[in-house]
Amino acid sequence: MQDILTCYFQSSDAIRSRRVSDIVLSGTLDVPAPSARLLADWERETSLHMVLEPGDVEVMPLARARVRWPDYTRCVQAMSDWTCALGLPDVLAASDVALMACRGARYHHDGGQYGDSAFCNLFMSEDKGLDLHFPSTGQRIPLTRGTAVIFDTGQPHGVIQRGSSGFNAADFAPDQDCVQIFLTWELPIEDPHVGQALKVAFDIAPPASSQPDEEQVLLNGERVIVCPDSGRWRPVG
Repeated sequence: MQDILTCYFQSSDAIRSRRVSDIVLSGTLDVPAPSARLLADWERETSLHMVLEPGDVEVMPLARARVRWPDYTRCVQAMSDWTCALGLPDVLAASDVALMACRGARYHHDGGQYGDSAFCNLFMSEDKGLDLHFPSTGQRIPLTRGTAVIFDTGQPHGVIQRGSSGFNAADFAPDQDCVQIFLTWELPIEDPHVGQALKVAFDIAPPASSQPDEEQVLLNGERVIVCPDSGRWRPVG
């Protein structure tokens, strides 16, 4: 039997159910390299102010970065052109954007907090031998400057060393240059274009089923969490 992932998410004033999509849209965009000054600023931020530990994913100060980032608009325009070509017109401009940093990423899903969204990421760092890995589907996307992805927040994912079968903190030692910087947008999953692009089916819970009162992801009807090292689903508790 095929596993069925169901995400319960907040929609207006009610909890709504939907299928978790296993579709990952990806591409490599031609975006300008960040300047040496901007890269140095990011390095100071991640090493001195944030103390980014292996597996951590943290927010970076976007407003300050934009002051030192004359090509920011070109990067966003490239992402907008790509999403429009995928049939997602105007979605990017209407979505919140943030600048993020990660020193790898332990496997996790974001369906419990961002179940109403799809993530849309543009990676700005050079190739450091890392992959964005979706263990449930087996998809691995090499991360390099210009890598663009859109995926369901309920889909388990992690950033691991290329060639590795899972997340290992030892792969991200402090003396290794393995920090990835990326822009991320939260695309509304209920937008018809987003839902269609990811082939999301909504309101899939049986009418007689008891509706959860909080956002969560269920596997074959059971609440689950993601093993941070392997990416496999495991029961809660």
